[in-house]
Amino acid sequence: MDPDVDRLIREERLLEAARLASERGDTRAASTIYERACEWRQAAVEAIRSQDAARAVRLAAQAGDEETAEQAMALLVRNPAAAKTAASDLAARRQYAWAARVLERCGEPLDGARAWERAGDALRAAALFERTGGATDAERVLRAALGRDPSASAVASALGALLTRFGDWEAAVRVLQRVPPRSRERRSALRFLRDALAGLGLGHAADLAASELGLLGQSTIGPECDPSAAPGANRASGRRALFLGRYDLVREVASSPHARVLECIDVVRGERVAVKMFVGGGASGEGRDAVARFGREARTMKALDHPNVVPVRDVIAEPPALVLTWMHGGTLEELLATAAPIAPARAFEIACAVLSALGAAHRLGILHRDVKPANVLFDEAGGARLGDFGVAHLGDLSTTATAGIFGTLAYMSPEQREGRPASLRSDVFAVGIMLREMLTREKPRPDGAAARPPSQAHRELDPRHDAAIDRMTARDERQRPVDTTEAREMLAALPWTSVSLPHVARPSWEGSSDGTERSGRIEPVSDGIVLDHWTGRKVEQLALTDRALAHARAFALADHEGLQTVLRVDAPGLAIWLEALEAPALHRPLTHPERARLRSALDALHEVGGVHGRVDAQHVLVSSRGVVLRVSTEANPTATPSLDRLALARL
Repeated sequence: MDPDVDRLIREERLLEAARLASERGDTRAASTIYERACEWRQAAVEAIRSQDAARAVRLAAQAGDEETAEQAMALLVRNPAAAKTAASDLAARRQYAWAARVLERCGEPLDGARAWERAGDALRAAALFERTGGATDAERVLRAALGRDPSASAVASALGALLTRFGDWEAAVRVLQRVPPRSRERRSALRFLRDALAGLGLGHAADLAASELGLLGQSTIGPECDPSAAPGANRASGRRALFLGRYDLVREVASSPHARVLECIDVVRGERVAVKMFVGGGASGEGRDAVARFGREARTMKALDHPNVVPVRDVIAEPPALVLTWMHGGTLEELLATAAPIAPARAFEIACAVLSALGAAHRLGILHRDVKPANVLFDEAGGARLGDFGVAHLGDLSTTATAGIFGTLAYMSPEQREGRPASLRSDVFAVGIMLREMLTREKPRPDGAAARPPSQAHRELDPRHDAAIDRMTARDERQRPVDTTEAREMLAALPWTSVSLPHVARPSWEGSSDGTERSGRIEPVSDGIVLDHWTGRKVEQLALTDRALAHARAFALADHEGLQTVLRVDAPGLAIWLEALEAPALHRPLTHPERARLRSALDALHEVGGVHGRVDAQHVLVSSRGVVLRVSTEANPTATPSLDRLALARL
């Protein structure tokens, strides 16, 4: 360090030292000294000058300086990996709003939504959840916020708008009617209230809402709340015309060169549907081929009445369109894009559902030839269904496919890649690739190279699982199961655990199946308490069950000082490690600060979807770091956040 700067620091003349370091070009030292002097904004400015964007964001957040934080974030998001690390650091410091901004800016809307939720900004969280396809989470966040503050007009308006967009008109009306006449949100609420009333067939009430809207100076639908530009929409009257005569278009979900997938409300049946509409043109060449493929998909899916195939509601000849049951659970591709692990038993269930659907298609002489995660959808109950038979050929098992036109290369069998005829075993190959991806969370390589075996990704899988998937994905199709029935029977003969764990490689110290190499690490101390010799720390152990893992995961996500800390999941030992709270249970009334601490802990737990269920004196410990709520694994099927809060009030 510059000796003059060092001298000023030793004399406790910190601001002078920081200014001198800055003038002499040592911006990193200047930032550190300004931080020591609690001059957060100036420390952030110097951090930007030294190109330390992550530190600059943290300091600007601490200073509450929006302008400097924006400058730092613009620099930070150039490096997405560093931005995510910075967001984690901000979240660990409970700067959730700033973490959310960073995540949004670096293209992580789902994580950003979760951070906004923890920051208490329900409107921003809901908007991001809906943008990423998580309408259910958006509704949950808004309802929770409205429950905490029933007078929050902006939240009520946003929730009503969401419910209207998704066709739940009755619920939308109940919520929107709560927005007071004189509130700033009344105009926005009236737009959606009018549409929801019209959707319920309450024409007179809808006209009254439209009249009030006209008095407020907004008699027609504004572009910000019209969910689509549907063909034939009557803008002059302010009402959307029905698409194809009976479908109220909500939004466009996806598109390709030859088709658009639209989310609609079927006003006749009163249900949500997906309309796949052919948009390719041309009387010859590619346009004609696309029309033929669309026709094949319509005939194929209409012929397939199977519980694991997306149901067809209607086939429309002109314009060519296919009406399908709406799949509320999204796609397997979306599920794999999240950080949530998939339990092997769930992966097995999904693979068997797809194999069952393919078996039904194969019996009709239909090859799918485009099995991939984007074409596996989940219904409201979580059941897996196979869709998009657009490249299937009826009655012709010898038809070849050209890679790059049909299918997705990473899931295509070697024979399809080489332009050779596809077979039943080609579809089995694709299911094997998907199953390996679900188990390892590694995307298949386009060059067809094998990924690591599942047993290296999940501790409860073994070489038998590797062998089964290797057989399904064998390069020589003659080595694969002869059909989907044989593939299902082969998979069903194996044990599949329902415990979902992070997909990490097996550590070297866990090399033996009986755990002998681990035996020296822990030493029993008392009932349920062990000493971890690696860290010198006492640990409480819980038996690893699905219920215990769910409770522990919620505590870990909540990450609150008033909750017992979750340390690790010991899969080989079938145990969950928690901090050992060797402290007495509550034996007196709570003080006001203790009650506030536990209320905050429960709020954090509820925000991540957890429920305690046993808030009582036995689960509240008075430790050296204050009152702490212990993990509860006792079954309580009636537990709710409201009952948790009521139980706390009784302590």
